[in-house]
Amino acid sequence: MVFILIKTIFNESFAAYERYNIPQYPGLEPMPYHVHRAAVILSWLISPVAVAPAVYAAIVLLGFPKDHNGMYYLMVLFFASTLAPVLLISGLKKTGKISDYDISFREQRFLPLLALVAVNALGYEFILEVDAPRLLTGILLFNSINMVFILLVTLQWKISIHLFTLTSSIALLFVQFGGGALWFLLLVPLLMWSRISLKAHNFMQTLVGGLMGFLVMYGELKWWTGL
Repeated sequence: MVFILIKTIFNESFAAYERYNIPQYPGLEPMPYHVHRAAVILSWLISPVAVAPAVYAAIVLLGFPKDHNGMYYLMVLFFASTLAPVLLISGLKKTGKISDYDISFREQRFLPLLALVAVNALGYEFILEVDAPRLLTGILLFNSINMVFILLVTLQWKISIHLFTLTSSIALLFVQFGGGALWFLLLVPLLMWSRISLKAHNFMQTLVGGLMGFLVMYGELKWWTGL
């Protein structure tokens, strides 16, 4: 079901970009179709609902391969990172609470962000019940806290949740697996280009989102796992 919803969201979002969102800049030629198409696809391949569960799966399956509760951890993390956001955003779009699946308007982000704070807090309580590794409890705890941070920023400004999620996920991999995970930072300028090209954000919104995602999550997890 969730994969059908993701496919539907992707198809509808792509169609909307094709009809309305081909960037045009004063004095410049419109973006070529194939370049625009690449930006749309890249934005979805490195979207929060794709990046987060992939990273969580790597953390659980490679980082804690002998833990018998591994599938339970994955189910809770998948629900919080993918299933709940997809269902929430799909429902809000169908009821007209948001204008598009990217939630392009800052004013429309408050309700879904507030709901995701609650979802991650609930996931944190569930995963505590099975005495999960401290790193995994930290993911859900700080996802909830960081959603509050993004929500407060959203009251006055708009940062890229795509970039925040990507770099915070890289920080998580870095904490668990070491310096090799930093190669994934090469995806950051690609995603920045995509989000800026699609007029979802400006340069500073992507830059701040990327920097804050990595620095905040790295600092939180290093402190949490060191207690």
